[in-house]
Amino acid sequence: MSNQERLKRAAAEKALELVQDGMLLGLGSGSTAKYFTEGVGRLVASGMKLRCVPSSRATAELAAGLGIPIVQELLGAIDLAVDGADEVDPNLNLIKGRGGALFREKIVAAASKRFVVVVDESKLVKQLGVGVLPVEVSPFLWRTTAERLIALGSSLTVRGGEEAPFITDNGNLILDLTFEAGIDNPVDLAAAIKVTTGVVEHGLFVEMTDTCIVAGPTGPRTLGRSAVAARKPGPDGGQGPKGRH
Repeated sequence: MSNQERLKRAAAEKALELVQDGMLLGLGSGSTAKYFTEGVGRLVASGMKLRCVPSSRATAELAAGLGIPIVQELLGAIDLAVDGADEVDPNLNLIKGRGGALFREKIVAAASKRFVVVVDESKLVKQLGVGVLPVEVSPFLWRTTAERLIALGSSLTVRGGEEAPFITDNGNLILDLTFEAGIDNPVDLAAAIKVTTGVVEHGLFVEMTDTCIVAGPTGPRTLGRSAVAARKPGPDGGQGPKGRH
């Protein structure tokens, strides 16, 4: 196992400490989240009563194989969702989706009481946009959607190429956007992409992360959002969903 894989596993193992008997868990996708799912499988095998909402078909298959009960329809909130990320900025805003599961990952994160991100320290960036920003779009007239996204200041490519494009679990395409100077304002960009006709979802996870567990050479450390970025009041005046984009 490479050093990076050991760090990923260390972050996931730290997140397992948050799991309590009776929880409904949101299980993320990707290599780091896979270690967490495997750990949940061990907890179930030891007798802990847990259920899960997987964020991709691949995660659902892994969970089923590990004997983790899967919830098909959600009533109420997910107690804890744990997922990885491709980039994490100092405000714990994320870029996700380079594995292609961003739409379901965001639905799971938005439905959770607590969203925890597990990464190795290589995923920490000063500014988002070091790599591509994935955007899931409808395949119908996708080129017109691409033109609208380019107008926002990006260049883009079709994931997999136009001849044999990558198809998401939802039957859509992924357009990978590149911003030459990075993303200056992820909040505004998230809002602009979200209202673009033809866009299903994008990989900017803004003001969604409650905690980020970062594994480095000295062991995992936990980062939390500041009070400025704390959970905003919901429509009932209580602690409702954050300003999620």
